[in-house]
Amino acid sequence: MTEITFVDHARPVLPSGNYTVTATQLIAVDSNGYSATRTFTVSGDRFVLPPSRLTAVFPPDGSLGEYQNALPHVILDRPTLPWERSAGSPGADAPWLAVLLFTEAERPSPQVVRLGDLTAGPGFFPAITLERHQSPDDQATVIDVPRELLAGLLPVAAELPYLAHVRRSGQAPDAAVIIGSRLPPAGTPCTAHLVSLEGRYGTSGFDLGTAPLVRLVTLASWRFACFAAEQTFAPLVRDLAQDAGPYQLPDSGNADADRYLRQGFVPVRHLLRQGGSTISWYRGPFAPGPVTGAEMLSTGTRSADHLLTFRPDTGMFDTGYAAAWELGRLLALQSTDFATTLYDWKRRRAQQFLRSQLGTAADFPLAVPAIDDAMPATVTSWLAQLALLAGVPPMYLIPDDRLLPVETIRFVQVDATWIHCLLDGAFSIGRLSAADAKLDQEYPLDQVPIPVTGVLVRSDIVSGYPGLLVDAFASADESAPLEPLRKELLSPSTLLCLFGGTVARLDIRQRPESLHFAVELPAEGQFSKTLRDAAGAPGPVLRPLPLGTGGRLPVSELVAAMATALGVPALGPGDFARQMIETSELVTFL
Repeated sequence: MTEITFVDHARPVLPSGNYTVTATQLIAVDSNGYSATRTFTVSGDRFVLPPSRLTAVFPPDGSLGEYQNALPHVILDRPTLPWERSAGSPGADAPWLAVLLFTEAERPSPQVVRLGDLTAGPGFFPAITLERHQSPDDQATVIDVPRELLAGLLPVAAELPYLAHVRRSGQAPDAAVIIGSRLPPAGTPCTAHLVSLEGRYGTSGFDLGTAPLVRLVTLASWRFACFAAEQTFAPLVRDLAQDAGPYQLPDSGNADADRYLRQGFVPVRHLLRQGGSTISWYRGPFAPGPVTGAEMLSTGTRSADHLLTFRPDTGMFDTGYAAAWELGRLLALQSTDFATTLYDWKRRRAQQFLRSQLGTAADFPLAVPAIDDAMPATVTSWLAQLALLAGVPPMYLIPDDRLLPVETIRFVQVDATWIHCLLDGAFSIGRLSAADAKLDQEYPLDQVPIPVTGVLVRSDIVSGYPGLLVDAFASADESAPLEPLRKELLSPSTLLCLFGGTVARLDIRQRPESLHFAVELPAEGQFSKTLRDAAGAPGPVLRPLPLGTGGRLPVSELVAAMATALGVPALGPGDFARQMIETSELVTFL
């Protein structure tokens, strides 16, 4: 379990701006003092924010879901960023950044302008002073928002400090979080903008000017849509279980053929070396259950044809192990560094073997110096990755799309013999004679624990929720976690996870960044919130409060109601975030 700490703010030692330093030196024997003045600039982000600054946004960019009760937010990688500049009169604890939410009908059109033209557009923008490193020809992205609309979207000065905080989570670096104060309306696409408020607040609030439009510098934006509840994370993952069948093709009606289909085999076209063609069985490394009837083959095969098996009950060849061996050889040849290193090592090994034979023979009592024949780390590490199917084309893993239909999850057992043949094919580089094959047999190639089980997920949740966390356990509870061996996207919508051991329970959940800030909506135009006590357990429930214009939360009234319900004199931004946070969703398969 990861512990999360919410901190009110992280003010920088030196906020962004121009500074002057004067140093004076007094000498006792000289009545005149000596001084020097230097000017320097602390140049933090101001008009442009690099995309790498944004660690995550919520709701996810381009997502569909039931977000009507969630406040949009953005996570920034530098914890001091929201306090490196000033919004004006609200003070040092208030951020200079804010998240504003627009519906499709309200969505402003971003445009790129020169810094020298910020005040020249139709939208009101106060006069600014550029810092020493900034030029009037530098560019910024702006949006012009109707004055009346912006007045209803902007937080009041007293609310600003509660809409930013610092999040600390385990070993992860500290991150700053900026929260919006408007709930997304249902049934419409929405656009969120991270905007600059630098110097825009005065003693009477945000300076809206008198023009019909107000210009804002936007540093980032993303879009999402609020639709049906079944399009959110948990229902989509649970729907995968509706077709949680085995990893096999449907029965054909022929008893002999069905016996192979139920073991994960598929019929494939097979071109014979003599030029003919036939239909043969093929099964990749994944099987619907433990593989029986296959023994671990010895290292030293010199041809893929030696691994072909004829199945007389169906009159078809079994090409799975032969294909794995040939694929391993091709992948090894494709990797020039591996193939060259392996071949050189085998030459040294052969020389060392011959010298040891000459040095110990009675007829050749020679003192022969030893040759370093230790297997290079390049070879062992490459084989270890290959054992986890790194570099294996998806068509070898999933030879027929019907094995993994759209919007399904499949649990598979990894065939250790298939993996062994794959590794032996790669290890066969430089295996020219029977003597070479005999030497190769002395080196075991088992690179992964047995058994290995896997999970294949083919769904839009893979692309729609990047960075899914997948945990496996050997029992129905969380007492026996399994070692994750590999997690990789086979395609934008197909995820492969391999674990050391047999999976009895699988947990799929969103990243910690998917923690979000939400309220309950007991009735139209109202909201409430279930609070947490000091131990984190559910506490008092706030009485329903009215929503503001356009679905904006009255943050000041909400904070005051929280403090009263909890019996404390006041809440800080970190306390407010702790009460508002909702955990990421988790779905368990047993």
